[in-house]
Formats: sequence, structure tokens, C-alpha cells
Amino acid sequence: GFNLKFVIICCRCKRLNNLGLIPMVLSKASQKTFAIKARNWSESAHRFLKRCSDAGNVDASYTLGMIRFYCLQNRGSGASLMAKAAICSHAPALYSLAVIQFNGSGGSKSDKDLRAGVALCARAAFLGHIDALRELGHCLQDGYGVRQNITEGRRFLVQANARELAAVLSSEAGSSVIASRCCLTWNPHVPHRHVTGSGCPLLSDFGCNIPAPEAHPVSRFMAEWFGARGESPGVGLRMCSHVGCGRPETRQHEFRRCSVCGSVNYCSRACQALDWKLRHKMDCAPVERWVDDNGDGGADDIMAES
Repeated sequence: GFNLKFVIICCRCKRLNNLGLIPMVLSKASQKTFAIKARNWSESAHRFLKRCSDAGNVDASYTLGMIRFYCLQNRGSGASLMAKAAICSHAPALYSLAVIQFNGSGGSKSDKDLRAGVALCARAAFLGHIDALRELGHCLQDGYGVRQNITEGRRFLVQANARELAAVLSSEAGSSVIASRCCLTWNPHVPHRHVTGSGCPLLSDFGCNIPAPEAHPVSRFMAEWFGARGESPGVGLRMCSHVGCGRPETRQHEFRRCSVCGSVNYCSRACQALDWKLRHKMDCAPVERWVDDNGDGGADDIMAES
């Protein structure tokens, strides 16, 4: 009796394993399926992601593209996989390609294409990607790669905050936080500033705290790859200071640094704005003097070329 049950279980497991290799199944695998730890990375994991990507799974293409581009330093193949996902309107892939264009990642400083970055960012923003909305807002405010339009930039920044807040309120975690009265609290360390004009104030302008958005699994993978494994992006290269990002520099001085303290650097304005809101506004040493001197301050103003 026991042997017969064992044979039946083995047969069923074999059928389940075979079912899991059918292209249609692989194409529908969810994002959580690819949430692999960097310490568990192997050739078999690489093959599995490749098989899912070949089956048409856009999130697998994005995940493997990011790993190849940044971790394995296979720039061409990684960018191609991200482009494959972007063609299918995968918002994170569109935004990541925008960041690559803004920084000229994988090439020299002269390889930056700001207009291409703005176009990719706009497409991701149209699909509702929060970081892309925030990035596009800052680009419009600063006239970075696009004609300056402060009012329109402000509108995109407000929309990014609104979507971020809506995502928290609609999540189970957010509901429990709200129930415990820990969400949307006032942060006394952020000075209240009177806002004039037709622009709607951003949540972060008034110290409105919400839980940090959950990072994409591939961002956690890259952070672990270059952190827990004891590896570095390379000699003289730095990681993006926003803990939810995981992107490393591909050449020296690729990322922009905080012009106030100079101790942190970011791959994008979106990461800088998020990190400012989450922690850096508390750590930026000369910030009190800087705010007093200029009568303003915050995420919009402290980025400078390295």
C-alpha cells in the first residue's frame, strides 16, 4: 500500500513539474515567482527566467534584463530584454530604460539622451508608474530634457503623491496602519511652508508620512547582490543611496549627488525625492542653514552633477 501511494505521488509530481514547463504557464507566472534571493542565484535560476522570458512573460524579461545589465554586466543583452518588456507596455521596464538614458548607463557621459529618457518616462507615467510620474514632474520643473513647465511639473508631482497615497490606502498593510493611527501623521521636522499660486501642495511638503512603497523584487535582488554578497559595483563606483532602488553606477560619477551635504548620490530625481522624504531630510547636515538662507528647501533643489 505504501509503495503504491509513493508511486502515485511521484507520478503526480512529475506531471505537475511538466505542467510548470508549458510555455503558457510560464508566460502567466507572477512577479512573486521571480523573487529570488541573490544568494540563491544559479545557472538553473538563470535558465528558468530565460525560459519564462522566451514564453512571453514580460516581468521575467524585465527581471532578467535588470540582472544581466547591472549584476552580470551584460549590457546589450540586458537592455534588449528590458526593451522587449517595454514594447509590451511594461511600466517598470520603460522607467528603467529612461533612467539608463538619463545617465548614459553602460556607456560614457556623452551617451546620455535626455529627450529619449523623457519620452520613455512619459510613457511609463501614462501607464501610472509612480516613480516615472515623479521623475517626469521634476524634469518639467527643471527643464531637464524637455521645455520647462513648472505648473505642469507640479501637477505630475501631485499626481505621483496621490497615486502613492491611494496605493497605501488600498493595500491590506495600509489599512492596518491606518487602523492603528500610524499613517498620515504629521512630521514636525518638516517646516510648514505657505504655498502660493494654483499649485496643490505635495504631501511631503507638509511632512505627511506614509509607509515606504514596497520595492520590486529585482531591486531587492540587486541590493542584496551588491551588499550581502560583499560585492561592489566596481572600483570607485557607488550604489544609489535610496534603499529601495538597488541600481549601481556603471562608470565613475554617473549618479548625481546631494549638493548640500555631498554624502549621498542618486540614479534619478525620483529616488532622490523618495529618499529625501523617507530619511535624508533628517541626515542632511547643513539643511537648517540652507533652508534659512533660501527660504525654501527640499527634494526639488538638492541635486547636482558629480
